[in-house]
Amino acid sequence: MVFILSHMIPMRPKFRQPLEQCLGRVGFLIAYSILSLLIIGWLGHAFAQAPFVQLWPWSIWAAWLPVVLMPIASFLIVAGLSSKNPFSLGAGAQGFDLARPGIVTVSRHPVMWGLVLWSGSHIPVNGDVAGLLLFGLMLLLSLAGTFTMERVKRRRYSADEWERMLKNTVNVPFASPLTIDWGGIGWWRVLLGAVLYLALLFAHQPVIGIAPPVFY
Repeated sequence: MVFILSHMIPMRPKFRQPLEQCLGRVGFLIAYSILSLLIIGWLGHAFAQAPFVQLWPWSIWAAWLPVVLMPIASFLIVAGLSSKNPFSLGAGAQGFDLARPGIVTVSRHPVMWGLVLWSGSHIPVNGDVAGLLLFGLMLLLSLAGTFTMERVKRRRYSADEWERMLKNTVNVPFASPLTIDWGGIGWWRVLLGAVLYLALLFAHQPVIGIAPPVFY
């Protein structure tokens, strides 16, 4: 509940506008990001300390699910956070070029969908109450974020301008693969996503205490 409220309340206009006036838009985003990281850290600690109550048995196919889906999630998160994006989370909308839309041709909400893949792929492999609560919460919040974030951003543009920007973009990742602007995305983001994935893969056992099946 704390996690949900911490994301819903600051994004409501009557709360966000005074905060942005006080902190500035960049300051607000920095404070919001720090708050989110602190709460995620708290949730992770609570998850690690929670008793194990099994809901379904472990299976090898479920263990491979994050291994297969996390490369896509890592790419979406890296590209989303480092790209100009007028629709969702990212490096801001200033400087966004309709002629080179980049990552929004994959998804207007790449970070949110990256979190959807991360959380959704970890639910089957955990199979316990704590895992379902943690990753299920993240899954629902990320899915909802693809709609709520867009509503927030839409208020800043006229209807005609908004419709013009939506051209050749999609919400669900890779829904229109023939129109993806790989040149605008930049192959360095694909490579950086691969680096993030490998870092998460090799750090999983030392940090989380569970080895991915690729190391079995």
